[in-house]
Amino acid sequence: MTSPDLIVFDFDGVICDGLMEYFQTAWRAYCQLFTPNEPTDEAAQPPAGLAEQFYPLRPVIETGWEMPVLIQALVQGASSAQIIEQWPQMALPYLAVAGLSKAQSVQALDGVRDVWIQQDLAGWLGLHRFYPGLIERLKELLALDLPVYIASTKEGRFIQALLAQSGLDFPTERILGKEVKRPKYETLRQLKAIYAVTHIWFIEDRLPALVGVAEQDDLSDVQLFLADWGYNLESDRAIAAQDPRIHLLSLEQIVQKFDQWF
Repeated sequence: MTSPDLIVFDFDGVICDGLMEYFQTAWRAYCQLFTPNEPTDEAAQPPAGLAEQFYPLRPVIETGWEMPVLIQALVQGASSAQIIEQWPQMALPYLAVAGLSKAQSVQALDGVRDVWIQQDLAGWLGLHRFYPGLIERLKELLALDLPVYIASTKEGRFIQALLAQSGLDFPTERILGKEVKRPKYETLRQLKAIYAVTHIWFIEDRLPALVGVAEQDDLSDVQLFLADWGYNLESDRAIAAQDPRIHLLSLEQIVQKFDQWF
């Protein structure tokens, strides 16, 4: 199979590098959630070195509510090794101890982004970087007679704003963000039914998301690619390299013709 009938990209960690924005937004949400009684200043700087601790641990985060919780874990002294090994079990107890819910964390995080975008759109956009060659590659694909989609746990409106800033006019109806409220394998299943195609390619930087698709018997013909430049760990890439269902993909490959992706 040297070309797809339909292609689906994740956004964060595949198309866009938002690590700086992630940390700054998470820090502001953390201050609202975990230190609400302390005087806060939007311009206040986080402790020295905290961002550098946060960046390599971004791969453990599946959805946005976990971001300020990760900062709480680091502030409380959790080690990187402990977080990498135990994060799914660690995250919720930090909320419980503080008397908080997932919904409150989501509300704080999205609220921070909304206010930031309203008050300083240029500043917010400026904390994002697109991976080399990805915007150009998307433009090339959109010019083909090929359905191209973005499926992400990021809010679709944020994705749209970032792509527009980059000069890419991506069809709004083909951006399936957090608001669709369904797992990515279900999105793939629906697209497969809508377009009546079997040759679907899915590019994702999170190994669990790819494994979730691989576990669906009716999606056994979907080609799965792990973006090795994204938010994943060395252990994730090692596992993917041994999995016959998953293809490791590099930045050098993704900008080439489809037959170079394997």
